[in-house]
Amino acid sequence: MEPMLAMLAEAPATAPGARPVPHVPERPAPKVLGGLMDEVAHRRHRRTKRSRYLIAAAAALIIGGPVAAVAVTAGDEGGRSVAAVDPHPTSPAEDAFFQHMTEKVTATDPTTRVGATVGMEEKAWGTHTVLELKNVKGPQKCTLVAVSKTGEEEVVTSWSVPQWGYGIEGSTHESAKNPLYVHGGAAMAREDIDRFEVRTFDGERLVEIGA
Repeated sequence: MEPMLAMLAEAPATAPGARPVPHVPERPAPKVLGGLMDEVAHRRHRRTKRSRYLIAAAAALIIGGPVAAVAVTAGDEGGRSVAAVDPHPTSPAEDAFFQHMTEKVTATDPTTRVGATVGMEEKAWGTHTVLELKNVKGPQKCTLVAVSKTGEEEVVTSWSVPQWGYGIEGSTHESAKNPLYVHGGAAMAREDIDRFEVRTFDGERLVEIGA
């Protein structure tokens, strides 16, 4: 009897020809299940974030493409790389000078030979101005100053003159042949302005224009 019981104990759990009963894994503990769910959510977040970065990069290339193309199209000017742009594009200041300035005054200094024309337009806030400057060499920094009839001074605008200058006839530098046009504004009323002066930052007066 004992040998028979031993044989039954060693026999397989299923009868011959019967399908084995599939093993059903135990359900993970709540802590383990929560960790798995967090991992899945984290991976989905990373994929979504990466997709957003790719879309943003593509949009930047589309929008910034023309700008980049202009920036890398460059020549060499005096050993320095400069952008290849139109040497004399029409600026808003130049357009305003010829199309909107209702009054212009002009002068040329007999010593410096700098020539200037100031266009003026009355505004409720003061006087809108556009300066046309010729025959000025650089490099230097300048200001346009409005002087009132009582001697009060007000800086209207300022700018930097490159080494090749502005409005220089016969210059070998293409951009130097063109005058400078620059916007400005004074809080003074038009009838209160006595004159304008173009000065360097060092205080040298390049030209005086009576108003």
